[in-house]
Amino acid sequence: MKKIIDYILSSIYLVYFFLTALIFHPIQIVCFELFGRKIHQKSVHLLNFFLLNGVRVLGASLNVVKKTNLPTDRPIIFVANHQSMFDIIGMIWYLRKHYPIFVSKQELAKGIPSISYNLVKSGAALINRNDGKQAVVEIARMAKLIEKMNFSACIFPEGTRSKTGTMKPFAVGGVAILMRKAPNALIVPVAIENVNKLNPKGYFPLVSLQKLTWTILPPIDRLNKTPEEVVEEARKAIAAIVEI
Repeated sequence: MKKIIDYILSSIYLVYFFLTALIFHPIQIVCFELFGRKIHQKSVHLLNFFLLNGVRVLGASLNVVKKTNLPTDRPIIFVANHQSMFDIIGMIWYLRKHYPIFVSKQELAKGIPSISYNLVKSGAALINRNDGKQAVVEIARMAKLIEKMNFSACIFPEGTRSKTGTMKPFAVGGVAILMRKAPNALIVPVAIENVNKLNPKGYFPLVSLQKLTWTILPPIDRLNKTPEEVVEEARKAIAAIVEI
């Protein structure tokens, strides 16, 4: 019976998702072209508010735990574990005061209403996983942007999402570039829990009655630490929440 309900509710949510994305696509264009990057990002925040809260139709609960107060007058590098596309929706909304932009695969920059437009216009690092040099250039460009604008960069060092919730090894390269090119940025871990349970088999069907949680952890002191040490400290802080 629950599976039947999940299929029905998933269908409702996915129709809602795509309609919302379609509606916000021209809104984003108007905001960017007439008012610039920051107003465009505010439209993106509103889009993700609707996309995120729409999962309540599935009986999902949404929780954000903030274990620190973060400044809005300096750039931030958010380092998070990766479980699902919904990780990003939650981070955009819950971290909206810090104007989060993402390291993302290049393929997502075309063909998806609202999502692709935002990736291109937000200044996201759109990387080709088969071209290491291109990825370095893109991440470095994004790091310079957040340093200049006091925005934040969001990176998933696992690279691909964990369908089981068990964390994969964290790669250092992307974080190292961000740290080097954005020397004033705070390093802040974000622990994401149970979001993988919402869509364990892709995007259909979604699974109802999940408790989704984003925990914003205290910043890591980067002074006199190598990127390897910073990434390992972030991984351990996240694992203490996710893998207990």
